[in-house]
Amino acid sequence: MSFDKRLRFYTKWKYVLPSTIAVAAVYIFFDIILTQNGVWGFNPKYLSGIYCYNLPIEECLFFIAIPYASMFLHYSVLEYFPNLKLKDEIVKIITFSLIAGSLAILVFNFQNQYTLYILAKFVVVLSLSLFDRNKTIHVFYLTFLVILVPFVIVNGILTGSFIDEEVIWYNNAENLGIRFFTIPVEDFAYAFSMIFFNLLLIGQLEKIWGRK
Repeated sequence: MSFDKRLRFYTKWKYVLPSTIAVAAVYIFFDIILTQNGVWGFNPKYLSGIYCYNLPIEECLFFIAIPYASMFLHYSVLEYFPNLKLKDEIVKIITFSLIAGSLAILVFNFQNQYTLYILAKFVVVLSLSLFDRNKTIHVFYLTFLVILVPFVIVNGILTGSFIDEEVIWYNNAENLGIRFFTIPVEDFAYAFSMIFFNLLLIGQLEKIWGRK
């Protein structure tokens, strides 16, 4: 579908691929640390047995495939709904509320490694959105709702919905212990920040290298 004649997503590869690799490198680095600390782990029953350091190769590929598919959905929605965006006032209310809420949760759950890791990144990316002249967040708040549909299905299965054993297990002592079905609630902020970091970086690369 990247070669669809209308969307022509492949023309964005020169921005999308460097962004995806750069963000993946950061997330994989922290993934290695948190896996070592027992914050989460992987069920070998579902794995190929090929590892990159202490991470299954499937986990490394996750950081390529999922952001790529999510950004494809983001740009697809924009192609068919080019005027889709929230007003400045609404965006400010949502953004500042999310930042304030996340900081409040962090204050009372600073000892939880997964909560700390995710919400810290969430606050950083939301703060960066306030300085983004492209106003990507005005659109992403809406396209993320579309991305959430496959996210809930895929992540639900990975965390144990509809299968005998979960593919990924989480140490509830390191998170809030709140689940949406089988998905830790922090995972929603995880997905948001990972995808939006990519979109912010793409916007910067487009400015540097120029749109063609």
